[in-house]
Amino acid sequence: MNFIVWLIVGGLAGWLAGRIMQGAGFGMIGNIVIGICGSVLAGWILPLIGVHIGTGFIAELINALIGAIVILLVLGGVQRAR
Repeated sequence: MNFIVWLIVGGLAGWLAGRIMQGAGFGMIGNIVIGICGSVLAGWILPLIGVHIGTGFIAELINALIGAIVILLVLGGVQRAR
């Protein structure tokens, strides 16, 4: 059950990141996949560097959103460099 919630939060974060980072998105499906990857990235790296936003759904959404935005920034920079 936890995995399904994680996918939903990541998908929502990817969609929100696509809206926030207009012009750097990869379409709705691409942004959802990036949000899921960002959720994993942020869930792993943020606690390692000492960033603790809190607990609960909103905190997980914020973590995933941060991760998705970072991935969109990196992928957008790589895409422009080509």
